Amino acid sequence: MHRRLYIPGPTEVSEDVLQAQVRPMIGHRHKDFTALYASVLTQLHEYFNTEQHIAVFAASGTIGMDITGRNLIREGKAALSCVNGAFSKRMADTLKNCGHNVDVLEVEWGKAIKPEMIEEKLKEKEYDVVTVCQNETSTGVKSDLKAIGEVISKYPETLLVVDTVSSLGGDLILPDEMHTDFIFASTQKAFALPPGLAIMIYSEKAVKRAEEVKNRGTYTDLLKVHNYYLKKKQTPSTPAISLLYALDYQLGKMLKETAKGRYERHKAMAELTRKWALEKGFKLFAEKGYESVTVTTIENTLNKDVSALNAALAEKGMELANGYGNLKNKTFRIGHMGDHTLETIQELLNNINEIWELN
Repeated sequence: MHRRLYIPGPTEVSEDVLQAQVRPMIGHRHKDFTALYASVLTQLHEYFNTEQHIAVFAASGTIGMDITGRNLIREGKAALSCVNGAFSKRMADTLKNCGHNVDVLEVEWGKAIKPEMIEEKLKEKEYDVVTVCQNETSTGVKSDLKAIGEVISKYPETLLVVDTVSSLGGDLILPDEMHTDFIFASTQKAFALPPGLAIMIYSEKAVKRAEEVKNRGTYTDLLKVHNYYLKKKQTPSTPAISLLYALDYQLGKMLKETAKGRYERHKAMAELTRKWALEKGFKLFAEKGYESVTVTTIENTLNKDVSALNAALAEKGMELANGYGNLKNKTFRIGHMGDHTLETIQELLNNINEIWELN
């Protein structure tokens, strides 16, 4: 039995999107691919209402961390990594693994990084990049990206790098208005596609910075990807053509719904989930006012058996997520992203009520 996914990714993929992949293969140096890739990028520009550059990689979103480390930090310069959960910590660790000097601004898990915290650090020291996880999947915390961007925009030598892996395409993220310089995401989350594609939205400042950096790698060379598209309207490495067909199709649906409409639907699903959790006696793990609109992390204050719940849900064709890492069994997570609706979320909640005998 297929289990409908209510996890923070991969999320559920609709049948029509799956079928969009089932098309004859084309050569990635053929004009047909150029037309496909141009259509994808044009729709992404329209959806995010941005003048920034966009590229799509055949990779998971994690590659955005390595691209940051290999392209956006100059030799001898420092990075400031904001850490408030498992995935923001992964970014900090990646930059360290790339050999960079990394200062970590860390807050208690469940809390949000505030713009004034970042500004205090920027007043003390110059950084080539500040990295922020806009939607921390492990804790369900959403940072105020617009406020953070306004602070960093006052420091022209500092680039704002943002992990939006679990929020891009669900939350309302506008790169130009939010002063971001490099955003990366995966399409198996709020885009509701199978895994395998990563989307990068990057500023001209990011391009100029990459020109100053040596040893950018091969697959991670942002400048190579950027210039290849400008010259040939293609990708330097073999793309995931079938997935691009699906992304092209899904973007058409997303544009019809509109970015604002898609955000409002995600917000409504999040509010329904949070209301249910509080009414049943649970607590929300995320700091009040900073709750994600794509995933809710619920504090297991009733000491329920999450693994047993998932086993029972599997018999009903459903699956949610346990807590991540050290938060396993202490929390559980409900992903309400992609093509889910209020009706499908309510169906999950009704089943949890029945299994756990919640009144």
